[in-house]
Amino acid sequence: MKMNRTVAALLYGEEQMMGSMKIRQPFPSQQVENIDPFILLHHADNIIPNDIPIKYAGVGPHPHRGFSPVTFIFKGGVHHRDSRGNDSTIYAGGTQWINAGMGLIHSERPPSDIHEIGSRMELIQLWVNTPAKYKMDQPAYFPLSANEIPSLKADDGVGSIHLIAGTLGSVIGKIPTATEVNAITIDFKMGASHYFKFPSSHNAFIYLLDGKINIDDYGIVDGFHAVLFKNDGEGFGIKALADTRALIMTGEPLNEMVVAQGPYVMNTDIEIMEAMRDYRMGKMGILIE
Repeated sequence: MKMNRTVAALLYGEEQMMGSMKIRQPFPSQQVENIDPFILLHHADNIIPNDIPIKYAGVGPHPHRGFSPVTFIFKGGVHHRDSRGNDSTIYAGGTQWINAGMGLIHSERPPSDIHEIGSRMELIQLWVNTPAKYKMDQPAYFPLSANEIPSLKADDGVGSIHLIAGTLGSVIGKIPTATEVNAITIDFKMGASHYFKFPSSHNAFIYLLDGKINIDDYGIVDGFHAVLFKNDGEGFGIKALADTRALIMTGEPLNEMVVAQGPYVMNTDIEIMEAMRDYRMGKMGILIE
């Protein structure tokens, strides 16, 4: 097998509105429906207005079932509450990972001190599919602050690499996941470089929040783009041509039917209808903020 994976697609994160929030969504798109086991990626970067009470800002209570909504926090913070009694605030550099399982209701608001720390919230929410056999497990919530995330240096000793879940060399991430995935964020100064090696069976992509990189055997990629790789190499090498922040995800594909509707990701239409029914019947709990 060759050293460098081939680039399969370059996906631009078009800006769009989700309620009152501006987001970028590189996938799903007309080019790529999903990157198994990754269903959806939203990159949000918003200023929280001073004229709206904090308790009404962000995203209010809503349900999930059948996947893991994961929030990577790059600026500001996120106050998470859910119908299982979890109540936690995580700030920049941290991650909130939810295994929604059979269902829960949660909200994601700015922290109470958001205006004291700059009023800006920048995050990525990524939906990671759950294998069918675990979709109806009990929900679980895993908050991880920046100082709890294992870090390592890039090959040249300049860039910072943060491992949230999975393994990278001898480093092991702290988040237990329902399927085999690697979740990595990088903060590279201009000139930093690294070769990332993963199992060849894993689907893999990198999303640039900003900056510019050169990918070995491919070329230059700018911010707001996701790069999807083919499964034809041991990994990929990158070099930062400007200060760059990025999310790298790899995962063993589930190769299962995906039926996604609203906040639910299941395997059949009937399971989606059951999720809607169970939410209305209160089986996912109640969240009163």
